[in-house]
This record gives sequence, C-alpha cells and structure tokens, in this order.
Amino acid sequence: MRRILLSLLVVVAVVGALMAGCAPAATPTPVPQPTTAVRPTTAPPTAIPPSAGQALTLAGSTTVQPVAEKLAEAFIAINPGVEVTVQGGGSSVGVKSAAQGTVDIGNASREVKDSELAEYPDLKIFTIARDGIAVVVNPGVAVDGITGEEAREIFAGNIVNWSEVGGPDAPIVVVSREEGSGTRGAFEEMVMGSDGPPIVATAILQPSNGAVRTTVATTPDSIGYLSFGYLDASVKALSIDGVAATVANALSGAYPVVRPLNMLTLGEPSGAPKAFLDFILGPEGQAIVVDEGYLAVN
Repeated sequence: MRRILLSLLVVVAVVGALMAGCAPAATPTPVPQPTTAVRPTTAPPTAIPPSAGQALTLAGSTTVQPVAEKLAEAFIAINPGVEVTVQGGGSSVGVKSAAQGTVDIGNASREVKDSELAEYPDLKIFTIARDGIAVVVNPGVAVDGITGEEAREIFAGNIVNWSEVGGPDAPIVVVSREEGSGTRGAFEEMVMGSDGPPIVATAILQPSNGAVRTTVATTPDSIGYLSFGYLDASVKALSIDGVAATVANALSGAYPVVRPLNMLTLGEPSGAPKAFLDFILGPEGQAIVVDEGYLAVN
C-alpha cells in the first residue's frame, strides 16, 4: 500500500511539472516610453504667405540697385523665407528682363519709352522714388554754377575750356554714362533735349554712377553727372541756373533735373513680387528711400 501511494505521489509530481512547463509565460509589465512633443508646422505670420526657398530676382538700373539692396535687406528681415537677388545691367536691361520674364522685377531709372510700351504692352510700372541728377565737377574746378544752356554745350563738346564759363584756362574733360544707362537717358532728355545735340563722342564712358564719381573725383578739370544718391564730398555739385542741386530744391520743383526710379513687372504682380512692392511703397520702404538720398513718392 505504501508502495502504491509513493508511486501516485511521483506521478502527480511529474504531471505537475509538465503542466507548469506548458503554461504561457507571464506578460512583462510595460515600461513607459518618453513622449516627443509635436511642434506645429504652421510658420508664424509674415508680410507674405511664408514659403521656404522663395526667390525674388531683380535686375537693371545701377542707380536703383543700391537702394533696392537696402530695401531687400529690410524685407528679408520680416520675411526670412524669401531670398532676394539684386543685379545691375542698366535700365534698358531692366525693362527687357522684366518684359521677357527673366526676372521678377526690372529696375529702370528713367521713364519707360513709348516704343518699349508698344513692344511690351503687359509691362506694369511702379514708381518707387524720384531722383535728381546733379552736374558734378572735380573739386579743383573753380566754378560753382553754370546755366542749363552751358551744361548742354559742354556735354555736346561745343564749350571745351573752363574759361568759357568763368573758370580757369583749362580744357574740360567730359565724363558720361554708357549707352543704355537710365541716368544717361534721363540726362539726355532733360538737359541735352530730346531734339538736342548728342553727348560728345570723346567723353569718357563709365558703366555706373559709382564709376563716374570716382573718375570725376580723380581727374582734374573733369565734369560729369550723377544721381543725387551718389553725391558726396569727393565731387562738387554745380548749381544750374542759380539753383543748387539739393533734395529740398528737387522736392519744391525749383531744381528741374529730376527723374523717376521705376520697378517693372510683367503683368500685375502677385506673391513675393507684390509683397515686396507693397513694402517699398509703404512707410518703412519710403523711409529707406529717403535715407538713401532719394525723394519719396508716398
């Protein structure tokens, strides 16, 4: 009997061990995982609908280029998702580039010609500032003012010595902008006259206002013309018909040689180009225009 009982106990133990081995393993207690905060994908509001990598290209007038660069810096500060590239090339390049859609905005420091508007009827013109053109001489020239007629005759090559306009006996060295320059075009229209004589062929031609300023500043007995925005102590601005070349006189209308600074688009602008133009014509943009030596339009 004892032997049978022991046998039963052994069987029970074996069966229990087998059942324990077949039981499913206990599920481990899950370990809490750290959570990652989800940041909103909506960018903070800016002056234009934000879009990373937006690119805005401008080209044309070297007169407009420096103020356009200043305006671009201020615009980018409030629209960090926008890239703005400003290039020169001259006003004619600005008109053509805008009309052909190779840039977003073309710059021109003169009126757009009727022939250009006839060729490119979809051009839209935005005058962002006005600018005076000063007749400037090397500081060593002992002349402070000339008449409009004398200016025309000097740049036409008909007056060739400073003694003819009250100065010393010294030959006049004429410095001018190149063909296609908006500054030259405006000067030819307002000083030389639309039906007047051309600028003398012996003039030293320069590709930008800055180059004209440097040439006049370093060349004795020289004369040239410059945008008001480029005037500094390295050259002397002459009065014309007794009126000094100053912003105040240009604003009052007393100084007559004043032209528009234009930006052009192909059709009505939208998106970044429109936002940029709105910024320029707004209070902040116009304040920059004035700081750069030009005349505000708003």
